Amino acid sequence: MPSSVAMTERFAALIGIDWGDRKHSVCLLPVGYEARERFELEHRPIAIHGWAASLRKRFGGRPVAVCLETNNGPLVSALLEHDIFVVFPVNPLALARYRKAFAVSGAKDDPSDAELALDFLHRHPDRLSELCRDSVDMRTLRRLVQTRRQLVDDRTRITNRMTHQLKAYFPQALSWFRDKDTEVFAAFLERFPTLQAAQRAKRTTLETFFRRHNVRYETTIQRRIEAIAAEQPLTSDPAAIEPASLHVQILIPQLRALSAAVARFDKEIATLCSRLPDFSLFQDLPGAGPVYSSRLLVAFGEQRDRFSGADSIQKFAGIAPVTERSGNSTWVHWRYVASKFLRQTFVEWSGETVTQSSWARAFYHHHRAHGADHQATLRALAFKWIRILYRCWMDRRPYDEARYLRALQRRGSTLLGDAPQNEVST
Repeated sequence: MPSSVAMTERFAALIGIDWGDRKHSVCLLPVGYEARERFELEHRPIAIHGWAASLRKRFGGRPVAVCLETNNGPLVSALLEHDIFVVFPVNPLALARYRKAFAVSGAKDDPSDAELALDFLHRHPDRLSELCRDSVDMRTLRRLVQTRRQLVDDRTRITNRMTHQLKAYFPQALSWFRDKDTEVFAAFLERFPTLQAAQRAKRTTLETFFRRHNVRYETTIQRRIEAIAAEQPLTSDPAAIEPASLHVQILIPQLRALSAAVARFDKEIATLCSRLPDFSLFQDLPGAGPVYSSRLLVAFGEQRDRFSGADSIQKFAGIAPVTERSGNSTWVHWRYVASKFLRQTFVEWSGETVTQSSWARAFYHHHRAHGADHQATLRALAFKWIRILYRCWMDRRPYDEARYLRALQRRGSTLLGDAPQNEVST
């Protein structure tokens, strides 16, 4: 984190930007001057390129520091195309509270926000860190895994809508198919939109359908066919059946399109991961699989000086709780300002390790037996896993469960929450 003196010596000017969709409010302060320049910059590539060229000519190619409320997005990408810009992202919440020190009414204005960003950069540079970019492959992977998660969420919304409609006229189909995002589920509803349609089909027709859709167990096929024959319709009212059935038929192509999109992203993610050397640290973790191994790789990144310790990652991901003290009162709550995607990554993956790691399973059951709920236990487990993964990442050494358990055994650990926090290392 730079000091005020270091900023003055390194940069020719300091800039605060309040970014927008079509235009950005800019406040510029040349080093050594007191007068600030305020103007608006259009969000057009030619405008940003021209501005960068004018600054290069004006300051003789010396770098300028830019403070703004984001560390990614189109403006950041455009600025980093020019080597004179050094970006210092500021947390939007930090700048909002800084604003309240001067405008207790909560008034907000884009030009004044640009000036506040400049003021924050000028007076508190030690609170900011320079944005250092990962490799192209890592930055691409980061966007791919985040977009993939969004597509999975979209697919879940579609299956939830289908479930809601099926409950109105064809609830039996929900019990016959455990996974609602599969091709066999979509194809069945497309071929047999109602219970009556499925019951009119011949037994050989149903058997052929299931086999063609990779239902490999004969017992599963026969159980479904027998269930189809034995069931009774929920309702015969066309007013209930026809609108709901039509809605399901309209949702089926959307479900297929999203599943195809997820599969395509999976392929791209696998290709990128194979090119990143740190992927070997995550690909064989218990319960990680291709999905969580890539997300964990993105969570840690490539820059090992980015985090001062495991606790920094725990806080950044929102896993570490927050302790507040006031007078004689002390209370603990979870971290509100954190990356939802990273928190999901660590908590969901930790849940997968419960069935794949002996110490994680013991840890989980111990905390549940002592009254902790499911989510709180997974967050506590993620807290421990981050300490382990941080050491593996820093040492560039893959996790070895047998080796880890031997180390804990030597220390007399019970592998549970009663163990000291600093014992989790490899």
